[in-house]
Amino acid sequence: MAKERIGIMGGTFNPVHLGHIRMAKYAMQSANLEHVLFMPDGTPPHKTDIAPAEHRWRMVCVATCMEKGLVPSEMELIREGTTYTIDTLHALHDQFPKADFYYIIGADTLMELHKWKNAEQVFPLCTFLVAPRILSVSSRDFLDEKKRLTSLGAKFMNIDMPLYDISSSMLRDQLKTGSASPLFPATLQEYCGALGLYGLPRRVLQSEEWFSRLFSMLTVKRFSHTLAVAYTARNLARNHRVDPLKAEIAALLHDCAKCLPLSEMQRICTEHALTMDTMTLSSGNLLHSIAGAYLAATDYGVEDPDILRAISCHTTGKVGMTKLDMVVFLADKIEPTREDYPSLQKVRMLAPLSLERAMLASLEGTASYVKSGSRPLHPSSVRTMEWLRTLPEVRP
Repeated sequence: MAKERIGIMGGTFNPVHLGHIRMAKYAMQSANLEHVLFMPDGTPPHKTDIAPAEHRWRMVCVATCMEKGLVPSEMELIREGTTYTIDTLHALHDQFPKADFYYIIGADTLMELHKWKNAEQVFPLCTFLVAPRILSVSSRDFLDEKKRLTSLGAKFMNIDMPLYDISSSMLRDQLKTGSASPLFPATLQEYCGALGLYGLPRRVLQSEEWFSRLFSMLTVKRFSHTLAVAYTARNLARNHRVDPLKAEIAALLHDCAKCLPLSEMQRICTEHALTMDTMTLSSGNLLHSIAGAYLAATDYGVEDPDILRAISCHTTGKVGMTKLDMVVFLADKIEPTREDYPSLQKVRMLAPLSLERAMLASLEGTASYVKSGSRPLHPSSVRTMEWLRTLPEVRP
């Protein structure tokens, strides 16, 4: 029986970026790996000035959650003391005794392998998959070092992939200047900006507490969606002269109740007389907005009625929606990680131009989808469409 082939992607991930993701995916193809473990360092022996482990861990989870075969691992984070690869590989062999391991590195790291603790004991435990990187040494020196390490028992395979000129240090420098590489996804830009990581000013004062709570309450995919919605809402708000911080906060908390059991949402809403609408009470997809607004006030300490209102109406819409309400509603529908649906591109095109027209297009798309399934559209959505059609921004 063939052995399982497991890739290992180690590093500080300070922060993780799409260069890491693409390297892992190309490695899977090149070496026919079943999956790749993304393993952030706990206390690396050779680096200082890194973001706290919990933030690097969450960002790795967010970056990998939509990628098949990429699996976050806390093994090195929960281990006490300084992190060494030799210890990790021994632990993995104990956990997966019938697997072969493939450690993914850049060509620049190959030149540093001789500095690893007990390097020659590491070599029998894995094969190194080497990705192309810009080197500070000549190709002759690189090949000589590779040959020398091979003579000591190291095994190497090349990863067939393009050269990406990106590194975490480059990203950190870009963030400080207010720019970001396209290889740094919107979800992680939002995470760093809201928290104030890597020299950025913290935008959301409560973000440390809120992110800890949200990450524990939501699935990773839902947490990632939340970050994407906040990123989109902030940018859409600035485009339409809406307070970007209010939009960001409402978006960060818009799904705070989404992963609660329906029975718990119903309990919250009935005990506090938040709604008596039977259609809403029977659907978690609808009810989480009302329950979420309640939790945003009671558990997250939000007092601003504008923010609470935007959270409460982000599922069905509401007659008389403010521009902030529309920004949050639309950001939820068009955020960059959304899977494609029939009206998505139209709504994305309209949103920067007219919130009202984008709202109508979004609700009409929902109406068509619901009708195709022989289900009724929520009356609040019907009334919202009728109201939108009366507005001068929508009328031809």
